[in-house]
Amino acid sequence: MERTEKRDFVASLAGVFAETSFVLVAQNKGLTVADVSELRRRMRAAGATYKVAKNRLATLALAGTRFQGISPLLKGPTALAWSKDPVAVAKTALEFAKANDKFVVLGGAIGNQTLDVAGVKALAELPSLETLRAQLVGLIQTPATRIAGILQAPGGQVARVLAAYAKKDEAQAA
Repeated sequence: MERTEKRDFVASLAGVFAETSFVLVAQNKGLTVADVSELRRRMRAAGATYKVAKNRLATLALAGTRFQGISPLLKGPTALAWSKDPVAVAKTALEFAKANDKFVVLGGAIGNQTLDVAGVKALAELPSLETLRAQLVGLIQTPATRIAGILQAPGGQVARVLAAYAKKDEAQAA
């Protein structure tokens, strides 16, 4: 890579870091071309990007961004994955790591917070953004009568208690 190419690469990577919400760092020592192609295909299907970058260039691109806390993880043969949906990247990477022992998740960063492997695993266990949206739509589509019934139930209970007291007072007066 020539110096101008390196400068362009660092600038494009810095632009990506400015736009994304999550960056994952993984070690890819000994992966075959077929394995990397399969991982890239899975990442693309999840809406993520997977890129092998020189550690020095990635460190330069991370400098001054909110993800600069992951710079110490960039040692040895590493790769970066990023997406606007952090759960999708974490799930895809951890699923691939289970099937392929040469791919090891080192950590990541979401916003200003640096995550270790346990943090990435916890993130992967969360429901995806699409699932959360579907749950929200389901809540919004709940019939209005059901919501009205739930809201009226406490008032009905108070009315029944008051009616019971009224009957009790009438029985005592008679």
